Amino acid sequence: MPTDAQVAGGHKATLNNPNVSQEAKEHSKQVLENDFNGGDVPKAGDDESKNPGNVAGGLKATMKNPNVSEEAKESAKERLDNM
Repeated sequence: MPTDAQVAGGHKATLNNPNVSQEAKEHSKQVLENDFNGGDVPKAGDDESKNPGNVAGGLKATMKNPNVSEEAKESAKERLDNM
């Protein structure tokens, strides 16, 4: 079942897709205005909705990934230390 943020994100994508009819864009605009305060909903990835164990695992993986910049590794280490 999609979250509100995912549904709103789909409607936002519809508004920006040049291959979508004007009618579909109008529908998505109305849904966002009526059901989602104009599209102002929390992102699906907000920290309170995430599993802390999964977040920690992702941060640890970031720190060991050779394709990640040193800056990103430091940021991941700081976030992990603050958990």
